[in-house]
Amino acid sequence: MQACYCASMSSKDASTGKAKGGYARAESLTSEERKGIAQRAARARWSKPLPKAEYKGFITIGDYELPCFVLNDGRRVISGRGMTGAIGMKGRGQGTSRIASLLRKKSFDNNDLALAIENPLVFDSGAPLPTQGYEAPILVQLCEAVLAANDSSQLRTEEEQRYYRACYVLTRAFAKVGIIALVDEATGYQRDRANDALARILEAFIAKELQPWVRTFPADYYQELFRLRGLDFPRDTVQRPQYFGVLTNDIVYRRIAPGVLKELQNVVPRNEAGRPTAKYFQKLTTNIGYPKLREHLGAVVAVMKLSSDYQDFISKLDRIKPRYGETMELPFDDELKQDSGKGI
Repeated sequence: MQACYCASMSSKDASTGKAKGGYARAESLTSEERKGIAQRAARARWSKPLPKAEYKGFITIGDYELPCFVLNDGRRVISGRGMTGAIGMKGRGQGTSRIASLLRKKSFDNNDLALAIENPLVFDSGAPLPTQGYEAPILVQLCEAVLAANDSSQLRTEEEQRYYRACYVLTRAFAKVGIIALVDEATGYQRDRANDALARILEAFIAKELQPWVRTFPADYYQELFRLRGLDFPRDTVQRPQYFGVLTNDIVYRRIAPGVLKELQNVVPRNEAGRPTAKYFQKLTTNIGYPKLREHLGAVVAVMKLSSDYQDFISKLDRIKPRYGETMELPFDDELKQDSGKGI
């Protein structure tokens, strides 16, 4: 070992001519100078000219800024890292690979989209190194794929639900801005509007839509509901029995004010399968309805914790938070006594 070490050292020490000059130059460079040399070398490795970004900017999505570009060939592009951030993916590195993996894992039947995400567009954004990104429609296609997966109950973890919520908001926002842009173009108003008018509309819409996604139902509500129904509380998924929605309508929305449930059922849009596309609490007024809901949920959870089973809970709840004169759609007492707790 000692001999090898000496040989290595003597080789460097004995360097003469160009080799010696190379060592001396490398040692004299600052870290920034070495970084610049490496970046220039990396750019030189590309054998053909890259598409170049002639315009660049940012789309504001809540507290997040999505870098976007228009290339010299007319393509509209968003950065790869920007796309992962837009759909709520946290962390750094390999984000687009995680997206492609998610697409295949969830059987979205869209291998073309997964393949496109695995092969990003490389272009010159003016940064020291080439930038990787995707044509803007890819983000829309990704959002549509995630929404489809949620409709088929494939998104079960809290992380996957976070992607769904982000994609839901983005899809609605892009549709709203898209129709506004078409009207502006058709009428010629696009020549007179402010340069950032559409961006401001998008920012305002997304800010409004993101707000309702703040957790409203406390975790204790579902944990206690599982316990009262005699079910094990799952900690690795947010998936819940579908009939919990029926129970929640009775426990919450029939009891916070007269006619609330009926009105919410009328105003909340539904998809082709008949499932609501938004949570009922998103349609409550911020000054009265939403605060009333939070107050009611606090009382409900307290009663839950004081109850031994579901029937005991409903009996107590009927005394302190009775329904507002609506016909009950749940089974009668005798039927509930025979219920196993696994469904209605």
